[in-house]
Amino acid sequence: GKAALGEEVGVLLCDVGDAGSLATMARQTRLVLNCVGPYRFFGEPVVQACVENGASCIDISGEPQFLEGMYLKYNEKAAEKGVYVVGSCGFDSIPADMGVLYTRDKLKGTLTAVESFLSVKSGPEGVCVHDGTWKSAVYGLADEDNLKKLRKKIGYAPVPVVGAKLKKRGFLFYNQEFKEYCIPFMGSDGSVVKRTQRYLHTELQETPVQYGAYVNVGGLGSVIKLMFAGMLFLLLVKFNFGRKLLTKYPEFFSAGRFTKEGPTQKQMDGTSFTMTFFGEGYSEGQDPQSGKPNVKICTEVKGPEPGYIATPIAMVQAGVSLLEDAASLPKRGGVYSPGAAFSKTKLIDRLNKRGVEFSVISKPEV
Repeated sequence: GKAALGEEVGVLLCDVGDAGSLATMARQTRLVLNCVGPYRFFGEPVVQACVENGASCIDISGEPQFLEGMYLKYNEKAAEKGVYVVGSCGFDSIPADMGVLYTRDKLKGTLTAVESFLSVKSGPEGVCVHDGTWKSAVYGLADEDNLKKLRKKIGYAPVPVVGAKLKKRGFLFYNQEFKEYCIPFMGSDGSVVKRTQRYLHTELQETPVQYGAYVNVGGLGSVIKLMFAGMLFLLLVKFNFGRKLLTKYPEFFSAGRFTKEGPTQKQMDGTSFTMTFFGEGYSEGQDPQSGKPNVKICTEVKGPEPGYIATPIAMVQAGVSLLEDAASLPKRGGVYSPGAAFSKTKLIDRLNKRGVEFSVISKPEV
């Protein structure tokens, strides 16, 4: 049956350091929404409690090491219990992951490659993010070698390249479409989309889509500031004392972008995002394994402030989809990326009704 709220919704206190309290919580629900990061420090006890006690679990992590580590440790156990653990259900990485699937479904033919470009617009108050996200980035970059080891341990099957190979762009390039400089997007989008495409290809025999994620950074002045801050960040993150400095003074090292207080209401009200997808592929009847792509499509996902307005919308609607679209979920439980879990559900329709909007900008043209 459908999930229904009781007459009263109480408050349960639990602590990631107290396994008993987490188990008590997990036994009382069908679904836990876990919002407490950095997930590398606080995430696993919640996943473990949910899997062991038969509750599904959704989080908003943008940390590939945590996401893929949970897959390695809990995928089989979750499948046995028939529960779903779905990571990165916030701004990281529902717009990107579901945006690629939306682009694929709107192309008449076979989509083989997509590039996305993120633009974040802010009002006069500027843009600001809580330092929890900053900490995740600091520790994630510092531990990059262990992520490579983890992936070797998982032993991922390679995702085949179908159609013309998508060219990797440089670290910095000028985009004529936006009249702005762009850099690769440093978040989890690329790794999450790849996991989804691997799952759809191996489990559902769907054509895998190549993907590149980028972010628009503005004019030359912004580029110079960004490069200086980026070099300092990459230098400090390698050393223990550097990481301590970065996490102690996030506001100083991020030029005010990350603070311990997070954004004000005015900053949130004035901020929005747009993610534009440029896709290419092959028209119906044409073999994607031969010749050049001959159809293109442009789509867009846009929404309110990413971290504190769009993220809870995405997370809650993912939760509603998990509970109400149960027949459209993968047949087995397990640890999934959003696109793998929700590709057949009504998640995009639900998001469209609540302000995170998916639309076609230009129709495919041969």
